[in-house]
Amino acid sequence: MGEPLFKLAGKRIYVAGHRGMVGSAICRRLQQEDCTVLTATRSEMDLTRQAEVEAWFSEYKPDAVFLAAAKVGGILANASYPADFIYQNLMIETNIIQAAHDTDVAKLMFLGSSCIYPKMAEQPMREDALLTGPLEPTNEWYAIAKIAGIKLVQAYRQQHGRDFISAMPTNLYGTGDNYDLETSHVLPALVRKVVEARDKGAPEIEVWGSGTPLREFLHADDLADALIFLMEHYSDYDHVNVGSGQEISIGELVRRIVNAAGYEGEIVHDRTKPDGTPRKLMDSTRLLDMGWAPKIGLDEGLQRTIAEFEELKKV
Repeated sequence: MGEPLFKLAGKRIYVAGHRGMVGSAICRRLQQEDCTVLTATRSEMDLTRQAEVEAWFSEYKPDAVFLAAAKVGGILANASYPADFIYQNLMIETNIIQAAHDTDVAKLMFLGSSCIYPKMAEQPMREDALLTGPLEPTNEWYAIAKIAGIKLVQAYRQQHGRDFISAMPTNLYGTGDNYDLETSHVLPALVRKVVEARDKGAPEIEVWGSGTPLREFLHADDLADALIFLMEHYSDYDHVNVGSGQEISIGELVRRIVNAAGYEGEIVHDRTKPDGTPRKLMDSTRLLDMGWAPKIGLDEGLQRTIAEFEELKKV
C-alpha cells in the first residue's frame, strides 16, 4: 500500500452532498481522520448557481473535495424529468470543479455511477468499457451528466495539472437509504416489503420477475472507506470502479432478507414483471489490487439495514 500520496490529516475537506447516503457515509468515515469536515446546506449554497459556489469556495478554501452531490432517482423519475437530471447534474459538477480549480483545491474526487457504462457492456464491466456503446435509455440523461463529470476531471488534470480523480461505485445500500417503494432501489425496497409483511403477518410476499438476475451490492460505509483510501493513495487520469466483486441473484437476496428479518411466509415471483439486465457486475480489480478490500459482508449489511428500517418505522 505504501505511504499516502495525499494525507487527509490536518486538511479542510468539503463534502458536497453531505445529507445523502454516500455523503453522510463519507462524513462519518472522515471522523476517523484528523481533519476538518466542511459542509453546506442548500440555503447556504445552491450548487446549481455558479456565483454562490464561487463565493463559498473563496470564503472557506477547502484543501480537498468529495463531490458526492447529485440529483438522483429511479427509472420513473429519469423518464419524467430528463431535463432536470441532465441540467442540474451538469451544473453541480461544473460549478464545483471550476471553483475547486479557481481556489487551488489540492485534491478533488468526483463520484459517478455504474450507469455510465453501455447497456450491453461485457460483464464484469471494466473501466475501459466507457463510451464503447449505447447507454441504457431509461437513465441516459443522468449517465451523460456523470460521463461529462469524468471528462471534466480528466480535462482539468490534463490542461491544468490538477490532482482531480473519479470513482464509480456499484449498487449501494446502507444508512440513510431511500425506502420509498415507488422510487427506491431493489435492496431497500425488498427490506421494506419483507419487514412490513412480517409485521402484518402476511402469508406471502410478491417479488417482481424470475429472481434470476445477478446484482452486486456494496454497503455505503465500505464505499466511504474505499473513497478515503483512493483519495490518499490514487492519483491518475482514469476513473476507478468501486465494488465488492461479489454478485448474488435477486432470488437469493430475497431469501437472505427473509431469513435475516425472521419472516416465515412464502416468496412468490411474479414472472409477468420484467427482470431487467440479466447481470450487472463491476470489475474492481484495479482497486482491489491496490490493497483495499470491503469489510461489511452482505449478511452483516442486511442485519444493519433491517434494524435501521425498523427504527425508521417507529418514528
